[in-house]
Amino acid sequence: MSGKLNVGGQAVIEGVMMRSPTSFAIAVRKPNGEIATLVEPLKMLSERSRLFRLPIVRGVITLISALFLGVRALNFSADMAMEEVEGKDRKEKKEMGSLAMGLTVAFSLGLGVLLFFVLPLYLAKLLKTAIPTVGSSEFSFNLVDGAIRVAIFIVYIMGISMMKDIKRVFQYHGAEHKSIYAFEAGEELTVENARKYSSLHPRCGTSFLLTVMLVSILVFSFLSHEMPFWKTALSRLVFIPLIAGLSYEFIRYSGKKIGSKGMGLLMAPGLWLQKLTTREPSDDQLEVALISLKEALKNEPLTACPLPQGFIPGVVEGVEVI
Repeated sequence: MSGKLNVGGQAVIEGVMMRSPTSFAIAVRKPNGEIATLVEPLKMLSERSRLFRLPIVRGVITLISALFLGVRALNFSADMAMEEVEGKDRKEKKEMGSLAMGLTVAFSLGLGVLLFFVLPLYLAKLLKTAIPTVGSSEFSFNLVDGAIRVAIFIVYIMGISMMKDIKRVFQYHGAEHKSIYAFEAGEELTVENARKYSSLHPRCGTSFLLTVMLVSILVFSFLSHEMPFWKTALSRLVFIPLIAGLSYEFIRYSGKKIGSKGMGLLMAPGLWLQKLTTREPSDDQLEVALISLKEALKNEPLTACPLPQGFIPGVVEGVEVI
């Protein structure tokens, strides 16, 4: 195969959403064991204006698009989970489910900002009072703030990973990565071929979130922490889109440099963190992920984004991550 065709995806309830440059597909295992699919053309916001294709800006636009796609996929998977409910009850449950999904997304975004941006700032300011050296410079303050943010994130992931339903989502997350690896290697998309690959992928959203937290340390170092708490918090919220855009550019660049020694070392923490957000999938889960990927690729040219020569999925320049 020649050329490049980047694909991505997301694990949902009992399924996987995959997207290619021109379409996205969702495959979900229904309660009766059948696999339901939904395929729709993908109309990216970045295609509507040159402004949306500028570096950093394109990252913000891509993330907004990914959020809407993720909600669409979650709604579909939730609907399939309720398929056995019939008639009026199903319609009412579906309407309530859509409303609940919207409220859940809004609540999750708000909770994420409070948990990963506001709370670390508050704790860092408390530490500065007790340990003056914490506030000796903008960088030292934000280094402590960033360390607290990463610690909260890891504890949060470890906490939700104990939930049974989340464990299954993490298995589908692993199935998504294995399927994409098989495609990138130019292999036939079968369970047997996908099974051998790692469940850890450098372009994963988990790596992106970690990158966001590290980039925020640098960006926030240019902001004064001597302002009142509420002013400091608001000033940081304003810079979240910039941080997201910069993080996206790093992930985009790192995806093109897989196999290089320096980039391998930079990507290693994100891959290690994925050990918490992915699990080894069953063959049935791999089947669902592969069907989703095949559906997303139906209208694409027969090209792939091959892995660099000598690159071994799951190994980053001698750092074992499996």
